[in-house]
Amino acid sequence: MVADPVRDGVRCMLMRGGTSKGAYFLADDLPDDPDARDELLLRIMGSPDPRQIDGLGGAHPLTSKVAVVSRSSEPGIDVDYLFLQVGVDEPTVSTKQTCGNLLAGIGPFAVERGLVAAGGESTTVRIRLVNTGDVATAVFATPGGRPDYDGDEAIDGVPGTAGRIELELGAADKPLLPTGNPTDDVDGHSVTLVDNGMPVVLLRAEDFGIAGDESPAELESRSDLAAAVERVRLAAGPLFGFGDVSEQTVPKMILVSPPRNGGVVSTRAFIPKRVHTSLGVLMAASVAAGVRIPGAVGSDFARVPDEGPSDIEHPTGVLASTVRVEQDDEGVWHGTSTSVRTARKLFDGIAFARPRLQHPSERT
Repeated sequence: MVADPVRDGVRCMLMRGGTSKGAYFLADDLPDDPDARDELLLRIMGSPDPRQIDGLGGAHPLTSKVAVVSRSSEPGIDVDYLFLQVGVDEPTVSTKQTCGNLLAGIGPFAVERGLVAAGGESTTVRIRLVNTGDVATAVFATPGGRPDYDGDEAIDGVPGTAGRIELELGAADKPLLPTGNPTDDVDGHSVTLVDNGMPVVLLRAEDFGIAGDESPAELESRSDLAAAVERVRLAAGPLFGFGDVSEQTVPKMILVSPPRNGGVVSTRAFIPKRVHTSLGVLMAASVAAGVRIPGAVGSDFARVPDEGPSDIEHPTGVLASTVRVEQDDEGVWHGTSTSVRTARKLFDGIAFARPRLQHPSERT
């Protein structure tokens, strides 16, 4: 641990992972105590402050993320990945969810930091997602023994192209439907609770008076809509086993409607207070799996392909997710997912923490 994070700083790598951006740290470079770690990260990211002007955060949940990586002691696993969602205008650090977008950068980061040796022209890294217990496999190019961030792979929500990263995620013993039901009645709405890497609640957009093609800004401007969605989220939290989720960032709330651009379904995701400008990779995997289950919300209008990836539409394009959904002999549904992402190293150096944590009462 660096003796003085204010004067000496903390080693940090900024990376774009998928359609998110975050600060990646080695666990050894941060305090072992979770409370001390979180307090330090708030100071590094510049929270709480709507602009995060005094830190590395980008003033949005999608750019106020942290990945903490370490060698894994688990057999067959290379590295452990802990995701931390850092609040923007509140001094919160949540471990209640993982992030499939930052996951795209974990393999390259592990090679960059020497946790995993490059395997030749391509490298495979097995990653344990500490937040959920799931295991992911990442495959990416490493010519010359270094991650190659250049390439021809394009993903919606990110300009240009970059190197291809293949991600496979699944837990064979984990139920896809936390309640066991294709639909549940929550706060007067028929919803589907599904977790194929990210706990989400599928909602019919029309039930909330929207078409499903509105912009994130338009949806965020409707306080009545946000309040209605939040009521469902708070009621759904205990059904996932999360208890009171008023201070948590899960479950994610996905408004689904018929596809408009040749995809499977159209989505608008509350994450939970802001509306995602695109869609998280694990959110897409959960949506793609959920609408495959007979009777689930969206299954009646989803255009599910017989084979190949499912294109899940979002505000800035589509996210392709290949999922496998199966029902066991006891009637329990299980799922796995495979997706293609990109990531890029943006900056590698030393992050300097503000001297002390700003409290909400100090804001100007």
